[in-house]
Amino acid sequence: MAFAERLRAPWAHIRNMFATPHFTMASDGVLQMGREAPDVSDPLSPCQAETPAGKLSIPCPNPTAEERARDTHQARGLKLARLDEWSRLTAEITRTDKARQKTLGGTPVADLLAFGARADVVSAAEHALISGRPDPGAPLLAGIEALERVLAEHSANPVIATIVAQTHMDLGWAWRGTGWDVEVPERNREAFAAHFDRAADILMDFDAREHASPLLAAAHCALITGQGGATSRVVSNYETWIDLDPKNPRAFRAMGTHLLPRWRGSYARLDVEARRAAGHSFDLWGSGAYAWVMFDAIAQDSEACARLDLDFFLDGLNDILKHSPDQHTVNLIAAYCANTMGAAPTGDDETDYIRIQIAAAADEVVREHLTEVHPMVWAHAARGFDNGLRVRCADRFAASGHADALRYLTQLFRRELVSGKNVVFTDHGPELQSF
Repeated sequence: MAFAERLRAPWAHIRNMFATPHFTMASDGVLQMGREAPDVSDPLSPCQAETPAGKLSIPCPNPTAEERARDTHQARGLKLARLDEWSRLTAEITRTDKARQKTLGGTPVADLLAFGARADVVSAAEHALISGRPDPGAPLLAGIEALERVLAEHSANPVIATIVAQTHMDLGWAWRGTGWDVEVPERNREAFAAHFDRAADILMDFDAREHASPLLAAAHCALITGQGGATSRVVSNYETWIDLDPKNPRAFRAMGTHLLPRWRGSYARLDVEARRAAGHSFDLWGSGAYAWVMFDAIAQDSEACARLDLDFFLDGLNDILKHSPDQHTVNLIAAYCANTMGAAPTGDDETDYIRIQIAAAADEVVREHLTEVHPMVWAHAARGFDNGLRVRCADRFAASGHADALRYLTQLFRRELVSGKNVVFTDHGPELQSF
């Protein structure tokens, strides 16, 4: 069945068959489905529950330098797409992609421009689908069909092909959500498959190595979640992406996730590829690539965590901070250790032992490297860096991250605070000051 037919076929059934799900918003501003309404008290209140004698002071820029840079590049991509300035957009993405230009926190500028270029189309579809029952007049296909027309006019352009393919994959995820397969209605799975099949067709004629494009390589890797394939193919695709842009942590992190048994790999292969990545990129990351590959994998999978080479991983975290000492990365590592791995016990002794040791590493990260708090990073860490998270209130979400960070810092410096010292974070880290 043709792509458009496969997408249109389910609409009537979906409108009639889907019951409107019950949505609530958690206290941190995240939309939840099918749950009782949570306590929506002030997210900052836990930090004020018990105040030691001293005071803790740490800068909290809003927005952070990383957030400002991301917003600027995304807005640029959005503006050029709205003006139909595809030649200019293509030129800017090609230039930044070839230069491997990144924000201070390591986000590729080409990715941000491409994200902005498809933001209108994806946002409109997500809004229409958020209740699970799209309005009969919702223009769910209008945006992607307009992009398909742009692609038809620039059929040999790898940048436009990548943007359109990425849009299809984003729309596929909007239909599917991030639940287990058994939780996803059949019609939604069909729409998901249709979008990913179309994305694969678009990317088929564009080789990432031939074009020396990390952006294109990342798109080929993103197909794995919808297209499947042997473990060797997964590794090969990620090797291409990493070879083209070895300073991009997202490539290592995504590879680790897709090498879990729940996707396309095994625990043994995950360990092997993490060690290989560390060996191949030692001059850039030290042992850091091992930690990046394991970063999300061990947070998602208890067995992978229990099998972790703990010393190698902790060495890797230290090496990451040596090679990327910016405050976005420092907050990422600190929040990951304290908030993601320091979460509630899993009940498995081996897994919990590993998690406790990683959580304890946040102490040194904060004392040696932290100079400011990035609330959004801490908030995402508390939710396991879930890419499918639906944040309905950014202010609440950021406030929850701010509260988590202050709670952790207050506990970490509790002895100093109780003794009457003030803990003041400067450009050189935390300093103790008397009244």
